[in-house]
Amino acid sequence: MINTGDGKGKTTAALGLIYRALGHNFRVCLLQFIKGTRISGELVSSDRFKDLLDVYVLGEGFTWNSKGMQTHIEAAVNAWSFAKELILSSRYHLIVLDEFTYLVKQNVISEREALEALLSRPEGTHVMITGRNAPHCLIQIADMVTDMRAVRHHFYSGIKAQRGIEF
Repeated sequence: MINTGDGKGKTTAALGLIYRALGHNFRVCLLQFIKGTRISGELVSSDRFKDLLDVYVLGEGFTWNSKGMQTHIEAAVNAWSFAKELILSSRYHLIVLDEFTYLVKQNVISEREALEALLSRPEGTHVMITGRNAPHCLIQIADMVTDMRAVRHHFYSGIKAQRGIEF
């Protein structure tokens, strides 16, 4: 499954899917590839479900600055190695790869490697991928793709990210 597009709500919708799976007592894993160490609502609330939900914040945070990109790339490669192990482990009913599209789109992870892991996952292991500009190769293998479209966003009116809404 993929949530992509320029609109807000990709991760938020994935969190709803997580909540639904938890309601059925399924084991779930959320892997955040880019978000960094900022304390988010999903990170704080995940502690309430620690018996069924594992959350791993693996990225170095968003960056638009090319300086220090090697650190981000190394963190992403290590995160993907960890994620592959979990995808192939049969441990989880649902694994959310939050902001994963960027790793493939920016060739940090090869399309071949991503597809190989995703297509080799055990039966009963579901994967939700989020992020803008989902690569065509991921869209082709997905059973469900949602394209979030921005109609209006308060950020463009000067309202900064708000606790409980964006993080």
